[in-house]
Amino acid sequence: MPQMMTAIAIEGGKGPAEALKPVQIERPAPKAGQILIKVHAAGINRPDLLQRMGFYPPPPGSPETLGLEVAGEVVEGAGRWKAGDRVCALLGGGGYAEYAVCDARHALPIPKGLDLVQAAALPETVFTVFANVFEHGGLKMGETLMLHGATSGIGTTAIQMAKAYGAKVIATARGAAKAKAARELGADIAVDARTEDFAEVAKREGGVDVVLDMVGGDYFSRNLDALKMDGRIVFIASLGGGEAVLPIGRLMQKRGVVTGSTLRPRNPDEKARLAAAVEERVWPWIEAGKLRPLVDSTFPLIEAAKAHAHLEANDHVGKVVLVTESL
Repeated sequence: MPQMMTAIAIEGGKGPAEALKPVQIERPAPKAGQILIKVHAAGINRPDLLQRMGFYPPPPGSPETLGLEVAGEVVEGAGRWKAGDRVCALLGGGGYAEYAVCDARHALPIPKGLDLVQAAALPETVFTVFANVFEHGGLKMGETLMLHGATSGIGTTAIQMAKAYGAKVIATARGAAKAKAARELGADIAVDARTEDFAEVAKREGGVDVVLDMVGGDYFSRNLDALKMDGRIVFIASLGGGEAVLPIGRLMQKRGVVTGSTLRPRNPDEKARLAAAVEERVWPWIEAGKLRPLVDSTFPLIEAAKAHAHLEANDHVGKVVLVTESL
């Protein structure tokens, strides 16, 4: 194996998409309990954009380079994995590169029927949806989930996972075309948030049990309006504003729960627990054809700057993925 590899660095430590530059750095060496993966594809996620802008530093001990999920071939094995195994994996960072290391417990087999590009779009999104919708949000069969950002990587995944579980889905998106895409993915109701009040739509449908919100800001009050008794609002981002007014009386009247979480800072044992739960619960949905990662577009690794600019333009439907095969 080469001692050096191509990776993507942030010129100046932070900046716009154009600050992402290919560089040569030393190939990582796995520590005890870690595997070394020859990366074929790496998913791009909103936290990558935040880190690039200087707002989301990697946890202690994680690589400074970007990339929270990859798919590829194991080069040096550990735990259940041996050289030659094809895996997708959740990382603390370092996925925008030709090689990456991760805790062996945070890697999962490629689901049957998926290629490596599709598999690279799974870990960050599936782990996030499972932890927040099914664990923190406690979604049950027959309940109604409302989610915002329906055509994002998280949104397209959450629609399919909730439907696979037997829930009703109300999805919101900005624009008629994106609302149509949400319906095609299986959403029972798709709301164009530019022209309709999603809270009024949700109330006409009898209300919602769980809200998955990546917008925040002034969406909070309308989420609460849409909530059924004993409903749960789960925050995973705040793209529309990091602060909201909490009408305590209304929350009390509905016996509502407001919660939220992040994935990256969780400790290795917690991520390993999540990985095992996802493999047990979600992988069968994929192999049964109930869930397919939706890949909007792919870019060569060395064009990571263009990939970030594409994601920031908000015209995508599904995941944006980097591929290394052209190197």
